[in-house]
Amino acid sequence: MLRAFGPPENLIVTDVPDPVPAAGQAVVDVSAVSITFVETQVRAGRPPHPRMTPQLPVILGNGVSGVVSAVGPDAGRELIGRRVVTATGGSGGYAERVAVPAAGLTEVPDGLSLTDAAAVLADGRTALALIRAAAPEPGMTVLVEAAAGGVGSLLTQLATRAGAKVIAAAGSARKTAVASELGAALTVNYAEPGWDAHQVDVVFDGVGGSVGNTAYRMLKPGGRFYGFGMASGAFGPSTEDRPDVTVTRGVPVTPDQLPGLVKDALAEAAAGRIRPLIGQVFPLAQAADAHAAIEKRSTIGKTLLTVG
Repeated sequence: MLRAFGPPENLIVTDVPDPVPAAGQAVVDVSAVSITFVETQVRAGRPPHPRMTPQLPVILGNGVSGVVSAVGPDAGRELIGRRVVTATGGSGGYAERVAVPAAGLTEVPDGLSLTDAAAVLADGRTALALIRAAAPEPGMTVLVEAAAGGVGSLLTQLATRAGAKVIAAAGSARKTAVASELGAALTVNYAEPGWDAHQVDVVFDGVGGSVGNTAYRMLKPGGRFYGFGMASGAFGPSTEDRPDVTVTRGVPVTPDQLPGLVKDALAEAAAGRIRPLIGQVFPLAQAADAHAAIEKRSTIGKTLLTVG
């Protein structure tokens, strides 16, 4: 529970009544919770957009995996016992149980753990949407920023599988080594000078700020820039002064496409065609520690909370 914006320790463990499913809802006994960088910004009181500021008190968390334990009227009792992933509507996910619309549940395929499913839920749909929009192919060079992060690690795998030459960019030698293991043809450390000595056809910018601005300059004429994150605190590029390149801000997806993307991402993971990179797992009661680790930039891949 977050009762006041501020440092990670403002996330406190508390008891609240168990959710009761209303009409059309299902209760999910949570197994794993996906943490996003944006949630650390919201907790601190510095969300990317003012409209993302929640009313307090609030339970953070927007993506969970688990098992359906109860349903309300008009939800279908056949759902009980099914392994699912779901968004929670923007809040409520850091909990042992959540009540969500039954229509928003996506069944987890056999062979995929609930932990991996939680890691794929948001990052997988984002990565698939970006890859499908960019459509990399053999002969192209693709720059993936934050390549050892949740989305970046999946983009590295997907672009490599499409036959593109992937340049994986990250902020430490430890993270570039991870990206290399994921299949990147070349790695660069944007904490070191000269990392921008390459020309690329596509940029996936999950960092923004000065890194995004530099990556924008690396594009060849006709290149495409996809800005989907702002780990630096600001979106990039800060200017669009090149008529010879195309800039897309945000993930190119409509709300009605999200369920299909989630289902496809889970299927890719179940088939072993993508591997979610889970770097850190914290018990639910240590959500504050998870936020602190993310803010220190010490995390690799996806950070999850687990329940039970």
